Amino acid sequence: MLQNTFVHLPGVGIRTELSLWERGICSWDAFCYAMKPVPFGRKRYYELRGRLEECRERLFARDPAHFANALGPRLLWRLFAEFRDCAAYLDIETTGLGGPYDHITTAALYDGRQVFHYVHGDNLDSFAGDLEKYNLLITYNGSCFDLPFIRNQFGIAVDHVHIDLRYLLAGLGYRGGLKGCERSLGLDRGELNGVDGYFAVLLWHEYTKRRNPRALETLLAYNIADTINLENLMVRSFNMKVSETPFHELKIPLPCPPAVPFKPDVALIDELRHRFDFF
Repeated sequence: MLQNTFVHLPGVGIRTELSLWERGICSWDAFCYAMKPVPFGRKRYYELRGRLEECRERLFARDPAHFANALGPRLLWRLFAEFRDCAAYLDIETTGLGGPYDHITTAALYDGRQVFHYVHGDNLDSFAGDLEKYNLLITYNGSCFDLPFIRNQFGIAVDHVHIDLRYLLAGLGYRGGLKGCERSLGLDRGELNGVDGYFAVLLWHEYTKRRNPRALETLLAYNIADTINLENLMVRSFNMKVSETPFHELKIPLPCPPAVPFKPDVALIDELRHRFDFF
């Protein structure tokens, strides 16, 4: 979709982009080798053509930041297909909402090929460095929670181009938190149904206070489920947005989720529900 986009060019807005599409100028190639009239004077046309040549170079260099500011938050979804190979889906679990003594307990990264997990007191220090391998981050509510928490804990910028699915899905009519959006779109958590962020805190305390390895395994299963489901939601969101354009053929098949290396302990989940009066 990015190579069908013109609104990132200086002085080109949605109406002008629509005008180009209606004239059959539906791609960067079609613009640069236009045989049909374009709604610009000669000087302006060659200026924009030069900009598109630069865009090709930045796309080849895997540089989504070159496009992000000009697209703005509402159109960042257009980057997804072209930069999917250098994107990572991210989710963290914490001891709380960000108080002075709160910290990340576990974190998960998924790049569409491999799942990486991190645990406080074990390998969490590797997490910040591994983030730098990616040019695009995709989260749910990461703008308000995950990324500020990571910046505060590790003292790093985390200035990647970032697609926050909370706002993308809300614009498509899906709200109610990550789990609510999943349910609305037919995603089933199976054995993890009903487990949420607060429950994740209880699992961490069960692991650290009682030294219960089943609690850590369940927490990691939950954390990773959050992360890999982001890919499914991102693809669905992209396809819904593409459906609003003339380019329906650009829809992406839904991904096959990877195997999760951890299994939730259903008996422990039930035990904690009863212990803390979850209904």
